[in-house]
Amino acid sequence: MTLAHFIYIPGVLLFGIVVGYILGGRAAQLARAEAADKADRRAAREAARRARDRAAASGSGSGSADGASGPVDGRADK
Repeated sequence: MTLAHFIYIPGVLLFGIVVGYILGGRAAQLARAEAADKADRRAAREAARRARDRAAASGSGSGSADGASGPVDGRADK
């Protein structure tokens, strides 16, 4: 091997490590942001579910089993 190989190979290796570190940091940052968004969506779903359950529990109880007590279009029958 020539003297150039002793400079070129470690240089390319070091370059690969630096680029990998940068790209890995970006990927980790995106993963954290995605996890936070997922947690926010889950919390919103759970809050909506709790609100829906509270509304169903506070109803008169004389409706059907699925919680709907009137016609689908909201108009009263004549």
